[in-house]
Amino acid sequence: MTSAFAPAFAGFGTGLSLIVAIGAQNAFVLRQGIRKDAVLAVVGICALSDAVLIALGVGGVGAVVVAWPAALTVVGWIGGVFLLCYGALAARRVARPASTGLEVEGGAGAGSRRRAVLTCLALTWLNPHVYLDTVFLVGSVAADHGPARWAFGAGAALASLCWFAALGFGARLLGRFLARPAAWRVLDALVAATMIVLGVALIAGA
Repeated sequence: MTSAFAPAFAGFGTGLSLIVAIGAQNAFVLRQGIRKDAVLAVVGICALSDAVLIALGVGGVGAVVVAWPAALTVVGWIGGVFLLCYGALAARRVARPASTGLEVEGGAGAGSRRRAVLTCLALTWLNPHVYLDTVFLVGSVAADHGPARWAFGAGAALASLCWFAALGFGARLLGRFLARPAAWRVLDALVAATMIVLGVALIAGA
């Protein structure tokens, strides 16, 4: 029984070690969770996207994609520009904050939910690091487990689901603290700094 679950546990640990880091995607999920805005949709998109990419990596697609490195360069430029634009919007919110806290920032209308979904998709699929972590790295480590590589991939996908669910829904615990506009300025400043730094890094490394 232990040997049967060992690859899954290894995949869970590997996936968690890769995803628990300050990044554009995590910063966005945290902000949506605090705002209570389209949290289920955002968490679902992030977890499902990771599961798809991990499956591609475990299935060996990563080795094929490596043959065309120019694809990562293109994605790097597009993702970098997107992150810079998103960071600029967050910086603008710091300079021109809303008059109230969660009363203005909260609420997930149809337009807000649509924007959140589109932004989440862009942050996920336009980030070359996502491909490097999930498709290439997880795929290569999973290959070492031979026939048990799919159990390893399942563990990595489960780690992604647990992390995004904890980040998105657990962020609500900060709701009382972020009821003040000043707290939102701090959060937006951190988001802006994260997005801009990552955007510059992506373009520089493309």
